[in-house]
Amino acid sequence: MKFFNSSTNFESVLKKYFSFKNETLSLEPFAEFLESIKRSDFTDVLNFFRNNPDFTENFKHYIHNIFEGRPFNLSLTEANILSENAFFPELKKRILNKVLPPVEKEKTVWYLIDNISLRPKKDLEYLHNLPENEVNEFLTILGVSDFITNNNVKKELVFSMNILSWRVTGMAMEVEVVRMAPEYRNFDNPFLALQNELEGLAAELETNPDLQLHSKDSRYKQIKIYTQQCQEFVNIAFKNSSKYGISGKINQSLLKIRQQTERIYEIVKLLVINNDDDVIIKSKQLVFNILSYKSHKNNISELINDSTRLISHLITNHTAETGSHYITSTKKEYMKMFYKASGGGIIVGALCVLKMLYGYIPGSDFSHAFLYSMNYAMGFVMIYLMSFTLATKQPAMTAATMTKVLSEEGNSKRNNTEFAHLVSKLFRSQFIAFVGNVALSFPIALAIIYGLDVFFSQNLAAERSDKLLKDLDPFQSKAILHASIAGFYLFISGIISGNIGNNSVFYQIPERIAKNISIRKLLGAKFAKSLSKYYAKNWPGIVSNFWFGVFLGTTAPVGLFFGLDLDIRHITFAAGNFAIGLYGKDFSVDSYTFWISFFTVFLIGFFNFLVSFGLSMFLAFRSRKLNFGQVSEIYKEIFKYFFNHPFKFFFPLSSGLDKKADDLMSNTMSTKSEDH
Repeated sequence: MKFFNSSTNFESVLKKYFSFKNETLSLEPFAEFLESIKRSDFTDVLNFFRNNPDFTENFKHYIHNIFEGRPFNLSLTEANILSENAFFPELKKRILNKVLPPVEKEKTVWYLIDNISLRPKKDLEYLHNLPENEVNEFLTILGVSDFITNNNVKKELVFSMNILSWRVTGMAMEVEVVRMAPEYRNFDNPFLALQNELEGLAAELETNPDLQLHSKDSRYKQIKIYTQQCQEFVNIAFKNSSKYGISGKINQSLLKIRQQTERIYEIVKLLVINNDDDVIIKSKQLVFNILSYKSHKNNISELINDSTRLISHLITNHTAETGSHYITSTKKEYMKMFYKASGGGIIVGALCVLKMLYGYIPGSDFSHAFLYSMNYAMGFVMIYLMSFTLATKQPAMTAATMTKVLSEEGNSKRNNTEFAHLVSKLFRSQFIAFVGNVALSFPIALAIIYGLDVFFSQNLAAERSDKLLKDLDPFQSKAILHASIAGFYLFISGIISGNIGNNSVFYQIPERIAKNISIRKLLGAKFAKSLSKYYAKNWPGIVSNFWFGVFLGTTAPVGLFFGLDLDIRHITFAAGNFAIGLYGKDFSVDSYTFWISFFTVFLIGFFNFLVSFGLSMFLAFRSRKLNFGQVSEIYKEIFKYFFNHPFKFFFPLSSGLDKKADDLMSNTMSTKSEDH
């Protein structure tokens, strides 16, 4: 279709095409007319039709002509409903449709809308902004104010509902979907009942084409009840995802079932006519619904939001349970966190020296990437299995915990001061973990490099000291960028941990291990049970720490391969590298180099924390449908509490709010979330 002159007014369009009885089936006149009236006062358009009956009749004849014989069931059964049962195929399909719209059958309303409107969303907005009485009059002028009572229209609506019902019943009968809602096993299946009811309605309409539903009809009431029960089935399935886990495919299937049952109910409501006024209201609503479905058909942001919200919720739900262990309440827990962080610092101090030694080994970039990755990965897994703490692993966990506390309905009337005190406990836990990591990684790295010097009679750090110290100068290196990259990897490792935990529950891996016949016969039932518990408790942490190490180890070699200055900076490793750099220089460095390196170690920690915690908080907020505006009062209270009690953010000072803050978190953690 050619683009028309945007300055054309509606009168010239009507005179051009409708000063005579136009028998054309071309959609160009209609497209030009719609474009022209959007630039005019709609009252003037109505006045023109009132004062020019010949033009009105010709235009009316044309409209009936181009719509005649065009089915619209596709616009009801396909538009704005997931067409694929997996996220990525659906995303790929929508992107392709955005870039290159699909070729539709010409004899459909779908094709007609595509060819008369380049922007159905804008057109729908325009129609919604028109006065209701003017829209009603326009439909009356066109002779379509009662088309909802047309027998063919009713058949299309009922046929559309039956198509949706057949599809939704097939999906709801899948074994994995049924498993998500075991509560329905002892009840009649609402999907089959809905299908039978709709088929009965279709048969009744075939016998009596003039059939008209009203709100007191038993058939309408039954359809309404069954659609509500289908929706409840989906809600229960989503709610049970916290208990049973969920896969991407099942998530998409449930979303699709929800969309289709909602669409069935929206369609059946159009058939309900209680009085004469309902005729034009329902006729108009059908037009608006079709345009609305069409305008959202290829919406990518809605697809991403709907498809990822539940998965992100389950991930943060898992990390929230883990994160609650990283928040200290008493002096004993505070010191215990310090000792655990010190253990992590000891291991990281050794890893710093090992990484430096691996750098001396001749080999390709790939071999160095492998060595660095295994160095980090094995070290992090050791820290995890020995119950030590790597400080920067905490933010991704604790962000989910804090958001879960905020989102629980039971805390809607919480005291903001209690929550601010809980934040102070979180902050001081992070602080002492940083101190424990740094306080031990520095001397351990120094002791090891000194021991190697004594043993080999050679300062192995001399050759690398310049680079190590330069990397700790934010003015001569990209230390802040590299610290942010490490923070991003910390965030990703939290997602991996949550995803592994969800998959473990969904695929019942611990139960499979405990009941595996081969393991039970070979090693005994007691061993199988112990292995099952060990897997459930530790496997997500092992995998996430392993991949975190791989990410850190491969970043620099991959950046080198692509010609990019990519690397990672982590506060604990930065402290160890600072020690190695000083020893390599025989501690003969100027005051600027010493103090800028010392300061940068903590600057790196700040950006590790900021990026990891910020991204994790964003994911957790999004998964629970919170926004930052909703908690602005919380932020104000936190800052106010900090200025009034600054030392509580760093040291375990006792407070009358301790018990209330602990109760706030323990009540939340003990409640299984039912968000869906």
